[in-house]
Amino acid sequence: MTRPSASAWFDVVFGVVVMTTVGGLIGSFLGASSIPVTAGLGLALGAVVGYLGGRRFLVSILVGTVLGGLLAWFIAGFEKVSFGAGAGAAMGGFLGVQISMLLDMRAARKAAQMEEGEDAGAAHSAVTKL
Repeated sequence: MTRPSASAWFDVVFGVVVMTTVGGLIGSFLGASSIPVTAGLGLALGAVVGYLGGRRFLVSILVGTVLGGLLAWFIAGFEKVSFGAGAGAAMGGFLGVQISMLLDMRAARKAAQMEEGEDAGAAHSAVTKL
């Protein structure tokens, strides 16, 4: 059995930190007694997402959390930062999934174009050799 790489450990720890924070923010909306439960769920989900290599997804959640909190602070004041951060994390996760899907489609399209270009080049060189 091989040992996980440093990058894999970083992804798991990063996932745990981000998702536990988001879980804690969601728990603060539900009430103080909900914070341990939601933070625990966030910890478990973060470890799984990190283990599966969802770094782009986690970064989008982190960016959404920070921007949502800052926006709420500027608009509504310091006492509404947790609401803005929670909403920003949700929007960041949603947008992260959509952007990731679009980037994957773009990469697949480029790979198909490269493959077509190689096939056309091989056909052209076969014709010129005759």
